[in-house]
Amino acid sequence: MRIAQIAPLYERVPPVLYGGTERVVYALTEELVRRGHDVTLFATGDSITSARLVPMAKTGTRLGGVKDPLSLHVAMLEEVYAQADRFDVIHSHVDVLAFSFARSVSVPTVHTMHGRLDLPEHRRVLSRFTDQPLVSISQSQRAPVQDLPLRWVGTVYNGIRLAHFPFRAKPDNPPYLVFLGRISPEKGPVEAVQVARAVGIPLKIAAKIDPADADWAEEHFLPLLNGPGVEFLGEVDEPTKAELLGGALATLFPIRWPEPFGIVMAESLACGTPVIALPGGSVEEVLVDGETGFICRSLDEMAEKVAEVGRIDRAACRARVERMFSAAAMADGYERVYQRVVAAARAARPALTLVADGRAPRGARLVEIPQAGRDLTLPNTEELPAPAGE
Repeated sequence: MRIAQIAPLYERVPPVLYGGTERVVYALTEELVRRGHDVTLFATGDSITSARLVPMAKTGTRLGGVKDPLSLHVAMLEEVYAQADRFDVIHSHVDVLAFSFARSVSVPTVHTMHGRLDLPEHRRVLSRFTDQPLVSISQSQRAPVQDLPLRWVGTVYNGIRLAHFPFRAKPDNPPYLVFLGRISPEKGPVEAVQVARAVGIPLKIAAKIDPADADWAEEHFLPLLNGPGVEFLGEVDEPTKAELLGGALATLFPIRWPEPFGIVMAESLACGTPVIALPGGSVEEVLVDGETGFICRSLDEMAEKVAEVGRIDRAACRARVERMFSAAAMADGYERVYQRVVAAARAARPALTLVADGRAPRGARLVEIPQAGRDLTLPNTEELPAPAGE
């Protein structure tokens, strides 16, 4: 299958440091190429890929200091859809940005919604594009817009490349806890510090601080570093992340928002490290309470469960990721989605092929031309309903 992958331009594919969506695009693209698909990746020029790369920015806009990344994304989409007839399916990872462009061509576009969908502006735009094939990255992600007549064609969990997150049968000694992600109120870094200090176990924090969160971090997070037991490492690369996760006693995930997926949970479990989390978003879909970690109702309960992580089977944590959150499992899901939307698009646009010898190319619909003086009546074609959500 000829597949176009549209990556966000905020980070390289794969990211140098932070960057969840770009890392997912990388894992999916590499697996699809390995399976023999003809994949074209539209991404930054410094991206590393086995696919055909079409460079759409010199480097990732965040680390490159680009002041207007939206303009680069619009230019990228114009280029993608100018080449649309080269592909069987286009797969967009830039959320709503490709909606209008997708309507301009007959080649179907699959839009994976990587972000949150619970804000009023999301409802406003989604309600105007109910024809577009959407993929959610968790069932919970759909909840805020479940009353809208959207065309969900599947839920495909994000996947990771297992080789990048080696399994560790035992954590380091002396023990430590870990928090990874972004320093922002919804991610819960302050709560992670509170839990770690309540149990008296050191906490290692590997996370970025976005400009939008800098003032909040300055007031609420950075002062906590003056106390004992907290080591702030800033942003780290993937090998360092895997080492931190694998050596940890547990990963703390005290989110305060409807996390659409939370890939750090899958990365932690792949290393064998249980996750102790607050509920919300996809947490209940990724974790199995009592088997791969603990889903708690309060910070006090999170602190209590730290003492129980020793009974979690680290091999079971790894096995769950292999089964549900690997790059292979993700590619399986997207292959099914691609086949479904391509079949629907072809059925909606049956080929009319006029031939003189009574034979038509494979896949074409033969139309017999009547003799002069006879009415031309085309056979009815059956309408294919839009695919139902999974």
